[in-house]
Amino acid sequence: MQENNVNNQNVKESLSENKNASENVEELDMNHLMQVRKEKLEKLREANKDPFEITRFERTHTSKQIVDNYAELEGKDVTIAGRLMAKRIMGKASFCHIQDSEGKIQSYVSINDLGEEAYKDFKEFDIGDIIGLTGFVFKTRTEEISVHAKKVELLSKSLKPLPEKFHGLKDTDLRYRQRYVDLIVNPEVKDAFIKRTQIIKEMKNILDEKGYLEVETPVLNTISGGATAKPFITHHNTLDIDMYLRIATELNLKRLIVGGFDKVYEIGRIFRNEGMDIKHNPEFTSIELYSAYQDLSDMMELTEELITKIAMKVLGTLKISYQGVDLDLTPSWKRITMIDAIKEVTGVDFNTIKTDEEAQKVLKELNIELDPIKKTRGDIIAQVFDEKVEETLIQPTFVYEYPIENSPLAKKVKGNPEMTQRFELFIAGREYANAFSELNDPIDQYERFLNEIKNRENGDEEAGMMDEDYINALEIGLPPTGGMGMGIDRLVMLLTDSASIRDVLLFPTMKTLN
Repeated sequence: MQENNVNNQNVKESLSENKNASENVEELDMNHLMQVRKEKLEKLREANKDPFEITRFERTHTSKQIVDNYAELEGKDVTIAGRLMAKRIMGKASFCHIQDSEGKIQSYVSINDLGEEAYKDFKEFDIGDIIGLTGFVFKTRTEEISVHAKKVELLSKSLKPLPEKFHGLKDTDLRYRQRYVDLIVNPEVKDAFIKRTQIIKEMKNILDEKGYLEVETPVLNTISGGATAKPFITHHNTLDIDMYLRIATELNLKRLIVGGFDKVYEIGRIFRNEGMDIKHNPEFTSIELYSAYQDLSDMMELTEELITKIAMKVLGTLKISYQGVDLDLTPSWKRITMIDAIKEVTGVDFNTIKTDEEAQKVLKELNIELDPIKKTRGDIIAQVFDEKVEETLIQPTFVYEYPIENSPLAKKVKGNPEMTQRFELFIAGREYANAFSELNDPIDQYERFLNEIKNRENGDEEAGMMDEDYINALEIGLPPTGGMGMGIDRLVMLLTDSASIRDVLLFPTMKTLN
């Protein structure tokens, strides 16, 4: 056994040495290639052809415009610009591919058209260089739409080669850290972010048509409120006070409803100092919207309408696949109370369980560890749902009536004060939206804030704080109001079939490399 362990260790050390040697060779190769490119740049500068002195370049068309409008552009001159992604030198003539923001297009370049000196310069161009090109549109023998170059100009020099011989950047960590390279070599990545923009644009269009007003509220606040989450804390030097990056936009938006705006929404960054995984990033984008004189049922209808209309606009279908799971977004979506959802999955009916002690016993029977801070019946109902039910909700499902313990800003259910008028939307085992019939009773809200303070003192870092000004706003008078929040990033993940939230954030939070 000891000999096997020694052999295994030797194998590991050998593999490690080989890996290090390979990395050292790659580093040497990269340094050599970069040095060659820098030498080319120096020669250009000596010849008074420094590409970095160029300040602008006038284009007439993009690659897509040329392809889409070939019939009317055939034989006509166009001017394009982009990154040189491929080059095939064949003596006195060459082919190359130029990639711009909308795709790629081929170009034919020859010494007869450019002249000897310009063609010589072109042959020295490197993959990754930014070039401008003027020529006429034609089709090759293989029917590929191309540009026959009359003039080629180097607009910017790439001093570092693209990775893996330009067949794609595969290291996910490096992709996230160097998103600019990822966008160049992995076209599907750019497509996902184009869809992200389309999703947000369509969401705004729908709400604008419904009379919602888009507003902006502060990112820095003197109080952390509007959700149960651990905040980021910073310090304002001039005021000499700690401030909190917002964990939600809720309280400020409801202040605006008090002020007389009937319908408002905000799409913006939210910051929560919590764990990171494929579903969570410390900063993320959400939309929160509020409508006076509406309630939870109105928010269900609006949430369903938003997602289905966006899916049809961006994808053209309501039958989608997410990570190999077929989903049907066709209305009307399932609606079920949290207690009934738990009963469907576990067989436990919390309607028959009235005390904290009984609930704790059920938790033990389900092999779920009791949270020493959250031990009430309502806390346990929420915990059982999170650990046993959430992942089973594949097709779109509205789960409503949440315990009051984890819903401090939602109205109580009439006749059942232990539960609140709140729903969450689940698709593919994940939460996508959260909504309330908003609590507008200042006395009730004040007592709930006091309970949040108590929870915080007992060690719950996610518990809320007292917001005296918000209580003052409620005392002025908040009309009956429906409110909804939705994670934009998760919606983009769903509609682009992206496995991780980092795949839909241009620059996700990453640990600093030593």
